[in-house]
Amino acid sequence: MRHLCYIFCLLSIVMRGQESPIPKDSTAVEYILVEGDTIHYKAIGLDEVLLLHKLKFKNREERRRYLILKRKTLKVYPYAKLAAERLEALNERMSRLKTKRERRQYAKIVQHYIEEEFSEELKKLTRTEGQILVKLIHRQTGSTAFQLIKQLRSGWRAFWFQNTAKLFSISLKAEFNPMYEKEDYLIEDILERAFQSGRLERQKPAVEFDFYDLTDKWRD
Repeated sequence: MRHLCYIFCLLSIVMRGQESPIPKDSTAVEYILVEGDTIHYKAIGLDEVLLLHKLKFKNREERRRYLILKRKTLKVYPYAKLAAERLEALNERMSRLKTKRERRQYAKIVQHYIEEEFSEELKKLTRTEGQILVKLIHRQTGSTAFQLIKQLRSGWRAFWFQNTAKLFSISLKAEFNPMYEKEDYLIEDILERAFQSGRLERQKPAVEFDFYDLTDKWRD
């Protein structure tokens, strides 16, 4: 899992204690136009809640595969969410550095930091968990793991990592595509149920899709 560790080495740049939560104001003043007059009232902004269908399986083997996928997805999603948060912070901070030399030095500092914090955990992932993580990184950032390495370091390093990852049947170029890959749809279904139950913290995906359209397609 060295390749995934490297990605987090590049993305995890916000030290503990430096992050400050942004308060979310859920109230807003809105106005209603009534025959040329306006009346204001306070409205409470609520998040959209999707109505989920009841899970049905053709047999015990299909149910078993879903539960295995669920366990693996819940395990690696927090890493993908963290990657998206770190990438946003990384891009913001890199934009303030004036030279390539400063950016390279900063990337090295990031690498040493993340190796100490996350490498041992990421190395424990199985091959399938690693591939799910690669897909979820694309879901949360809008870029494949290959593109992130190429963007943050070099095309040659990305090419080398991709070919090495192939030896373990992991593609760093894998994308999250729930409209055409049933496993990706099942992953999205697992995530949505976990968000609604409070088991996982929701983070808006960078990849666009409509969950109801996905459900209609794959249920049919």
